[in-house]
Amino acid sequence: MSAELPLLSLLIWLPIAGGVWVLTQSKDSEDALLVRPIALTIAVLTFLFSLPLFFSFDITTASMQFEEKLPWIQALNTYYHLGVDGISMPLILLTTFITPLVILSAWEVIKNRPAQYMAAFLIMEGLMNGVFAALDAMLFYVFWEAMLVPMFIIIGVWGGANRIYASLKFFLYTLLGSVLMLVALLYMYNQSGGQFSILSFHQLNLSSTAQTLIFLAFLAAFAVKVPMWPVHTWLPDAHVEAPTGGSVVLAAIMLKMGTYGFLRFSLPITPQASHELAWFIILLSLIAVVYIGFVALVQQDMKKLIAYSSISHMGFVTLGFFIMFAILQNTQSKDIAAMGIEGAMIQMISHGFISGALFLCVGVLYDRLHSREISTYGGVANTMPRFAMFVVLFAMANAGLPGTSGFVGEFMVILSSFQANFWIAFLASTTLILGAAYTLWMIKRVIYGSIADDKMETVGRLTDINARETFILAILALAVLFFGIWPAPLQEVMHVSVMNLIEHVTRSQ
Repeated sequence: MSAELPLLSLLIWLPIAGGVWVLTQSKDSEDALLVRPIALTIAVLTFLFSLPLFFSFDITTASMQFEEKLPWIQALNTYYHLGVDGISMPLILLTTFITPLVILSAWEVIKNRPAQYMAAFLIMEGLMNGVFAALDAMLFYVFWEAMLVPMFIIIGVWGGANRIYASLKFFLYTLLGSVLMLVALLYMYNQSGGQFSILSFHQLNLSSTAQTLIFLAFLAAFAVKVPMWPVHTWLPDAHVEAPTGGSVVLAAIMLKMGTYGFLRFSLPITPQASHELAWFIILLSLIAVVYIGFVALVQQDMKKLIAYSSISHMGFVTLGFFIMFAILQNTQSKDIAAMGIEGAMIQMISHGFISGALFLCVGVLYDRLHSREISTYGGVANTMPRFAMFVVLFAMANAGLPGTSGFVGEFMVILSSFQANFWIAFLASTTLILGAAYTLWMIKRVIYGSIADDKMETVGRLTDINARETFILAILALAVLFFGIWPAPLQEVMHVSVMNLIEHVTRSQ
């Protein structure tokens, strides 16, 4: 399906061009009053231009849609090739949905270099859309690496006291993993007769050894980005030091690039190696779900707690992808395998809403008292009742309460896991207990109870959320409730692409 309007290019280059323009504006907040509304307008326009991807999407085909293809580097036979299917399209919509909220959240908070701050997020939005839309491997790699730069700057310039350490750790971890991915892409370039088309890579007939090595190379890049245990240690540091907007984008969108990579590269290109090493990924996923859940339970910093919660929830995503092989071996049911993958993909979108909202809530408290320590707070509901309502809703969603989007994906993954192995499903189910434990324990200490005497003066300075903050949290609350009650729109756009992936993987083993 070709689009008359180059929608995907628009979604990539409009925010990048807008970001570059905003970047040229004055760094002084007094002269940057126009920068904020212009940056917000560009982000909102980008979101509006992304809506036709959903409303004009053909749910009956697994073919790439809204394709654009132009010559790029002729010497390397690379193309500026874009397109989306049911796997990538929802992630682009998530990106364009979150970015305006992030810019709005910084409206009154960022007083140091606001133009550069807004520009970094706009440029990063375009680059992230490029990652999800690229169908040329070299183009994908350029977007994948370039996207690190704005986030590195956001953490390094507007972060906390240890921002330099955190930004360097983030950059080095993700860059080193990506180098191995580049080696794998160059090998497949030679094997495919000198082309970088990702779709042509899917048709390669690779040897078992080559598949294993390529799978491990991809794993190095994608596992760091997810992040999977044990290469997760950069994430809590990055979250704690990043400004609120950086934490939101990091959790809501950037982590999804790793899981997207498994679906676009690892599974279709190396199906045999994916099958043979599925047990390893399942093991790492269960460690993330269970062990990291216990780690979250003992955190005293709210941002760290939510960061470890993200690692645990992303373990569900990788579990849902690779449990497919055990399901097909036990039941031969592709529908159940599809339920696991679709549940994992819904979890990706849901996690974007919930984790983004929780980090924004922590940001609200930090803006008022400049502390993220749980011990600083207590009885916040007494002075911030409207804020407390939103926090409790997002906390319940994070714990997987039925009726919220946090329940849907986890339930589908657990249900499909039962068809593979009872003990895998049992261990995965512990997230419902651990998630409730660390989330409710935080809520009890921060939101509920009477204000202790030693905190009376501190917490008494809190003021409830204003109209801007209420609007941002209300939008995310509606998304969490909407997809918790009616996830069908997401499933419908994903289903044919997921079934096509399963068919390809089973046929190629």
